[in-house]
Amino acid sequence: MRILVLGGTWFLGKSIAEHALARGWNVTTFNRGRSSQDVAGVQPIHGDRTVQADLLELARRGPWDAVIDTSSSDLAPRDVLLATAALRDQVRRWVHISTVSVYEGWPNRPVTDDSPLLECPPDADETYGYTGEDGTPTKYGFQKAGGEHAVTEMFGDSAVFLRPGVILGPGEYVGRLPWWLERAKRGGRILAPAPASQRIQPVDVRDVAQFALGQAVSTTSGGYNVTHPDGASFGEFLSGCLAATDSAGIPVWVEPAVLKRHGVAQWTEIPLWRTHAGVWAVDSSRAVAAGLNCRPIIETVRDTWRWWAADGRPVDHPRWAEHGIAEEKEAQVLASL
Repeated sequence: MRILVLGGTWFLGKSIAEHALARGWNVTTFNRGRSSQDVAGVQPIHGDRTVQADLLELARRGPWDAVIDTSSSDLAPRDVLLATAALRDQVRRWVHISTVSVYEGWPNRPVTDDSPLLECPPDADETYGYTGEDGTPTKYGFQKAGGEHAVTEMFGDSAVFLRPGVILGPGEYVGRLPWWLERAKRGGRILAPAPASQRIQPVDVRDVAQFALGQAVSTTSGGYNVTHPDGASFGEFLSGCLAATDSAGIPVWVEPAVLKRHGVAQWTEIPLWRTHAGVWAVDSSRAVAAGLNCRPIIETVRDTWRWWAADGRPVDHPRWAEHGIAEEKEAQVLASL
């Protein structure tokens, strides 16, 4: 099996490359060579996927059985279209890493793989779309939906779309789980979003990687929601963070109305907390039937702590600073209870 990974040096792209090599596959990666080192054993090609000359040079190095695109999250649809057009004759199958944000109803309503998507043309530039006053939908979601349309335009039924919600695990660059682990390690009274029974569906990066590789050799098409089918309660998740860091911290479960009154931002100041009805109601049964196998979330927590304690943050990323409530603000909320 000969595959091309667009990206391939950190988090999901790196995990895909490593797991593909472990299967004995021939792996080519394409990236700018700036974020991190290439995985040992791959055939690296450096270039900018928004530059047509670089893409044409990449295409000259083909063909491949499949491409797995992990690097389009910050790209406009027209840039995705540029890459698919350049590689169309050199790739049999396109596996595209998308997001649940492409759904018209997410996170306000539960979604399935058949839920309607946001509308965005395949050749849209970075200005297309908007973010609603309440934070939904998002311009990001419009852009990613347009990226899916761009892939479909060039690859049709030879394209498959993986739509994760939140991906956690060793190598995470956003900082959600590392922040919770560091907060657990610090101990004391820990501000936690009630109810503790609220179930969450983050998926392990290694499980997404394995599913993506499975789809590279499959003959199916269309979209798959890639979320944890069982999930864990927020209480179980935080208990796992405390256990992994050997902490005696004490969660203080605070009702959403109180957190909102104190101006605590959902999703960022308290990572993974969001009160929208559909945020953790994403049906992944189709992906499970197609081979998605998710390890327990507590295992992800434990392994991430081992990685974090040994290696730390893998790359500098602007989203890292968005996550986690300041100690002073947390203390003020707890003191007001």
